Amino acid sequence: MPTIENTYSLYINRKETRVTVSPDMPILWLLRDVIGLTGTKFGCGMAQCGACTIHLDGEAVRSCVTSVSRAVGKEIITIEGLSPEGDHPLQHAWAEVNVPQCGYCQAGQLMSAAVLLRENPEPTDQDIDDAMSGNICRCGTYLRIRKAIHLAAAIQKSRAKQS
Repeated sequence: MPTIENTYSLYINRKETRVTVSPDMPILWLLRDVIGLTGTKFGCGMAQCGACTIHLDGEAVRSCVTSVSRAVGKEIITIEGLSPEGDHPLQHAWAEVNVPQCGYCQAGQLMSAAVLLRENPEPTDQDIDDAMSGNICRCGTYLRIRKAIHLAAAIQKSRAKQS
C-alpha cells in the first residue's frame, strides 16, 4: 500500500518551511533527511536516550517518536536554532567547561538544559539531575554537564541584570 503524503507548512527555527511528507514521519527524519538539519542526532529511536531532543512550542520532545502531524501549527526549534548567533548561555558554558567528549549526545543535552533554565533559572543540583535524567551520555560527562548548567544560569542572570 503506498504511503500517503501531505504538504505541511511548518515553522522550523523561526522560518516557515513547506514540506510534502507522510504525516506519521518522525520529525527527526524530516529534519535530517528532508531539510538537511543534521544537528539533531538519532540515538535509540525509542525516546529513551534524548539525543534527538528538540523544542516543540517550547517543550522538550524526542523527535524520533514525534510525528510531523503533531508539529502542525507549532514552532520547532532545533540545536541549529537554539541561538543562531551561537551565543546562548548554555553554548558559552558548554565550551568553557569543555563538556563534550564524543559529543554525540550534546545537542539533545543542550536542548533539554535550555528548557530547564527557561523554567527554572536557578536550578539546584537535584533540579538539574531530575531535568536531565532522560538524556544519556555514554561518555559519562554528567558532572561537567551539571557544572555547565550552573555556569549558564549565572551567565543568564548576569545578562538579565545588564539589560
